Amino acid sequence: MGAVHVSNKQRKLPIDTKQWTETMNTLFAEICRNLRSDAAKHISKKHLKIISERGSIELMFVGNKKIQELNQQFRDKDAATDVLSFPLIFDGEEVNFPPDFGQETFELGEIVISLERAQEQALDFGHSLDREIAFLFVHGVLHVLGFDHITKAQEKDMFSRQKLVLDAAGVSR
Repeated sequence: MGAVHVSNKQRKLPIDTKQWTETMNTLFAEICRNLRSDAAKHISKKHLKIISERGSIELMFVGNKKIQELNQQFRDKDAATDVLSFPLIFDGEEVNFPPDFGQETFELGEIVISLERAQEQALDFGHSLDREIAFLFVHGVLHVLGFDHITKAQEKDMFSRQKLVLDAAGVSR
């Protein structure tokens, strides 16, 4: 089964990385289940099987300062954001699996979440920090897997999947 690896690179908010590793692995499994029941055009069943069995995600919790630096460096936006995603096998609509990854686990991508920003948004939306972190992770994984929300159709598909995954995992507002 695929795996999510969680690290904490901030000190302002306490976070239990072991608990979040378990939660994120559950959410990743729900994302894969969602894709099996409602296939995405850009991910074949063969690739989805490989992703769900051997794909890994690196998740890093940071503060606003670090995510602002990354946002500036990679997106040329000088502002703190909530989540950044760095896909490693999906480039637009193309899947670029490593040429010879055999039976080994391979990294699908990296997700960076600002816990400070997540806490601000949780307060703004009136739900728990846990719910906001779970939402940001699911959103980030979908970006890593080649989803986007630029067009109305993309937004409808991506946001619908986010809701279905969170509901299936028992994460509610």
